[in-house]
Amino acid sequence: MNLTPLHDRIIVKPAPAEETTKSGIIIPDTAKEKPLQGEIIAVGKGRIDDNGKLIPMQLKVGDNVLYGKYAGTEITIEGNEFLMMKESDVFAIIG
Repeated sequence: MNLTPLHDRIIVKPAPAEETTKSGIIIPDTAKEKPLQGEIIAVGKGRIDDNGKLIPMQLKVGDNVLYGKYAGTEITIEGNEFLMMKESDVFAIIG
């Protein structure tokens, strides 16, 4: 995949949705929750402040992150689902 986000945007590959509950109950496709975590696969260079200075990204490729339920825009590239969002949409780095 050759895709580079601009400015302070990132591309996240969402973690797969849970197939079963902890007690072993199988979750049907219609009841699956949208994942709220994923792995960063691409990052932009950072945002530019009001003085024209580049503020580098805190996130990097390979970080596992936690983000909001409605964060980002869903995109499909080469048949794979990804989310494109701003760095500020990420709540935390996992791990």
